[in-house]
Amino acid sequence: MEEIYANIKDAKPVNPKSSTNQTGPRSSQRTFHGAVVLSLGLISVFLLAGFISLSVQYRSLVRDSATGLSAIKANLTEHLQISDNKLSSLAEDRDQLNASLIKMTEELDRLQTLSKQKKKCPAGWMNFSYACYLLSTVSASWDRGRQDCRDRGADLVVRDSREEQEFISKIIIKQDTWIGLNDRDRENTWKWTDGTPLTLAYWMKGQPDNGGRDLRWGEEDCAHLQAHTKTEENWNDLRCDASKQWICEKVP
Repeated sequence: MEEIYANIKDAKPVNPKSSTNQTGPRSSQRTFHGAVVLSLGLISVFLLAGFISLSVQYRSLVRDSATGLSAIKANLTEHLQISDNKLSSLAEDRDQLNASLIKMTEELDRLQTLSKQKKKCPAGWMNFSYACYLLSTVSASWDRGRQDCRDRGADLVVRDSREEQEFISKIIIKQDTWIGLNDRDRENTWKWTDGTPLTLAYWMKGQPDNGGRDLRWGEEDCAHLQAHTKTEENWNDLRCDASKQWICEKVP
C-alpha cells in the first residue's frame, strides 16, 4: 500500500495544453481533406457545366449544319433542274434549226438543179428565175382567172421573194391584176393558192380593210396588185367577183 502511494506521489501531473497539442495535427488534416474534396466537387461542377454547354453548342452546330446542307442540296437540285430544262430547250432549238437547215438545203439543191436545166417557157410566157409567167389579155373574177391558169397547167402567181414582187410589178403597166392570195377560209388569215401562209406582204396603206365594213363593197377576200403604185405597197383586197386581169405562174 505504501508502495502504491509512493508511485502516485512520484507521478507527474498531466498538462491539459499537452493534450490539446496532440490533437492539433489531426484536425488540420481533416480541414485540408475537406478543402480538397470541396475543390474537387467545384471542379466537377464546372466540368459538368462546361460539358453541358459544349453539348448544347454541338447539337446547335449539328442542327445548323444539317439545315445548311439541306438548303445547299435544295439549291443545287433546283439549279440542276434549271440546267436540264435549258439543255432540253437547246436540244429542241437545235433540232428545229437542223430541220430548217435540211429543208433550206433541199430547196437550194432544187433551185440549183432547175437553174442548170435549159428552161423554155411556152410562147407568150415570160421567164424569171426558174418560173414562167403569163399576163392575161382579158379581165374576169378571181375564180375565173384562177381556172384559166389551171387550164394552162399553172396557177395564180404566188409571191415568195422581193425580187419576184419587183418583177411582177414591172409586168403590169395599166391594169390591176389578180394574184393567188385570199382569206376566204378565215377572215384576215391570208393564204396563197398553194396553201402556204402569207409571210412577206406589200399591202397599200390601210389595207387590207375588208371594204371598211361598207356594204357597198361587200366581203373583200381576194388580193390584187394595184397599177401605178409603189412596188413596196401595191396590194389591195377586193371582192372576188370583181373583174380584173390576172397573172399565171408555172415551172417549165
